[in-house]
Amino acid sequence: MKFHTATIAIAATLLAAIPPLEAFARPSFGVLSRLSSSSRTAYNYNVASRGGAIYMNSGTDAKAKAEVVDIPTAPIEGMRPGTSGLRKKVDVWMGEHYVENFIQSLIDTAVDANGGKMLDTIVVAGDGRYYNNEAIQTIARLLAANGIKNIWIPQSGIMSTPAVSAVIRRRTADGSGNDGEGLAQGGIVLTASHNPGGPGEDFGIKYNEGLGQPAGEEFTDALYEKTLKLSSYKTISNAPEIDIDAPVGTEYQLTPTSTVTIIDPFQNYLDALKSCFDFDQLRKFGQRDGFSMIFDGMHGAGGKFSQRVLVEELGLPESSLMRCNPLPDFGKCHPDPNLTYASELVKLLGLLPDGAADPSLDISTLPALGAANDGDGDRNLIAGAGFFVTPSDSMALICDNWESIPQFSSKGGLNGVARSMPSSAALDVVAEARGIPCFVTPTGWKFFGNLMSSKESFDGIDYGPFLCGEESFGTGSDHVREKDGLWAVLAWMSILSKANENVGDGETLVGVKDIVTSHWAKYGRHYYCRYDYEGVDSDDANKVMDMIREKFVNSDVSSAVASESGIKLVDAVEFSYTDPVDGSQTSKQGLILNFQLPTGDPARVVFRLSGTGSAGATIRMYLEQYEKDSSKHDMSAPVALKDLAEEALSLVQMEKTTGRDAPTVIT
Repeated sequence: MKFHTATIAIAATLLAAIPPLEAFARPSFGVLSRLSSSSRTAYNYNVASRGGAIYMNSGTDAKAKAEVVDIPTAPIEGMRPGTSGLRKKVDVWMGEHYVENFIQSLIDTAVDANGGKMLDTIVVAGDGRYYNNEAIQTIARLLAANGIKNIWIPQSGIMSTPAVSAVIRRRTADGSGNDGEGLAQGGIVLTASHNPGGPGEDFGIKYNEGLGQPAGEEFTDALYEKTLKLSSYKTISNAPEIDIDAPVGTEYQLTPTSTVTIIDPFQNYLDALKSCFDFDQLRKFGQRDGFSMIFDGMHGAGGKFSQRVLVEELGLPESSLMRCNPLPDFGKCHPDPNLTYASELVKLLGLLPDGAADPSLDISTLPALGAANDGDGDRNLIAGAGFFVTPSDSMALICDNWESIPQFSSKGGLNGVARSMPSSAALDVVAEARGIPCFVTPTGWKFFGNLMSSKESFDGIDYGPFLCGEESFGTGSDHVREKDGLWAVLAWMSILSKANENVGDGETLVGVKDIVTSHWAKYGRHYYCRYDYEGVDSDDANKVMDMIREKFVNSDVSSAVASESGIKLVDAVEFSYTDPVDGSQTSKQGLILNFQLPTGDPARVVFRLSGTGSAGATIRMYLEQYEKDSSKHDMSAPVALKDLAEEALSLVQMEKTTGRDAPTVIT
């Protein structure tokens, strides 16, 4: 690869007679470590263009002056990260000192976690939403001013969340590298995931630690405490603008010790995927008569990666892609890959809004496989012609078909699987039958991180190869330390390829529906769906949870009587978790109402407040009931679960407390 380098040669000079700002003194790192009596360092730049590259040389006739400075600030309330970083309305992030306060607190927390030493290399990337590029410029200045030597920014500033994890785990000095060889000690990811983007919408920042995993609660709690005590932050004033669209390999030396490098957004992630799947076989399968697919990028970061993988690597036609050009406002769509917000894709696959097949369509004319990503490319929707696959079923199917996926089959199968507690127990049933250890964790990918890295970080049990997922359209494995939408798509292509290896040319291919219905016949069906009540007044949302806790969890429900539909409440618990790897404990992770159906089969309803919104509260109600009888497997989930939903909503007085007579979204 030819690298174009923009070299910035910088001469540092102290500003004379400037007294220190003792009230806002901070530990000094990098270029400031030499300064004991000044709050700033000046750099003079002389800017010239040579042969298309930018050269910045020091000189007394400088056209621009940059300084490392301490900026006085004060704590800003409300910076406690949720399950996946800090998410707020973009107008909040654009407020004075907001990004700077959060990033300085993040840097200070990372330094503490690193034994008091400044980090050497950090990745900064985002999902391309509104304010992405401006925030990258601000963050780069803070990182450089604090003394971080290497700041890696992907070309265009856009990278999917799993791709960031791959860079952390793999990228070495020359850009390549195998898993575990990565030099980066962390990654700052600018995303609000599946939340809307654009003016007036959502923005977020999360931090991934040195193994590529989302920061754990110990880190985020410490970060929040830092935000409450912050008195100043370091930055570079008058710094030159970084051209994030510059050629890969372009370097900007912001201080004598800190360099920004524009990196290839695809290479390390593509290497990670190729370590999991047989690309040659997938390319052949993709060309078979009878197979076609449609992928909806929802104008998020994943669109660029689907183009690179599905079209350029696997040879699928461009017509296989829709909405795969990233846009700051996601084309004014809600980039959440579910039946509601991926409605155009759902129609193309011959599905009704509830996931049932549209009986008026001939499924033989429809794409064999459909998929979608969310805003930052880590979530996935999977469907076939006239057939929707729930995320929980998808995870169970991947587990049961591990022989189809080289990542697993090459190592003799899975050594561990895990699901979030609200996800259905479909995975548990397969894991038990297959003799695979299965874990149930709180919601949040960070809880899977310890299990995936048990051997790597704690010298504990090696659970790899490892499969994990959440009901919220998130699936992944230990190739990175994030959920990975495109990985799930390739896993399903691999399953379809294996299922059709003995199907001759001209014969009807085994489809998604065939694979799933055969699975249900073997293991039973876990009917499952989720009701989301978005933007609920926070006080009202807490009243609902407090009432469930007081009336059911903390009370005796053994005398409860069955409803008119024959559904009976038999137990109520609040989920807590003790991490089997490090022993840490997490409480108040969801309220579970367990029911018995008239058939004697079990059912449950889970209530929890989501930590991924930016305003108000989202109450999520998860419904699940088990059905062994294969003659009863053909209903749509919302229809099958209607009586259970009505019973649960009546018990918790949802409408009376919140004023909501219907959910915002059913998925």
